[in-house]
Amino acid sequence: MAQLIVRRIEERIVRKLKRQAGSHGVSMEEEHRNILRESLLGASRKRRSFKEALQAMPNVGEDSDFEREAQIDRPVHI
Repeated sequence: MAQLIVRRIEERIVRKLKRQAGSHGVSMEEEHRNILRESLLGASRKRRSFKEALQAMPNVGEDSDFEREAQIDRPVHI
């Protein structure tokens, strides 16, 4: 793959890119690639990351709602 060097970027843009990358859980370089890709090729239909899938889960109750009852020991036949 090719490399791209961008010089003389305003400091406020660098700060915003850093914040945005952090909020997406990626490096500034990855965030920069994503911005270029989406602006030039359109939004991709990539699969959500595991982190994004977890964050999208609705709050469906308290942890105590999902506690398991004690299990009865039983013999295991091998």
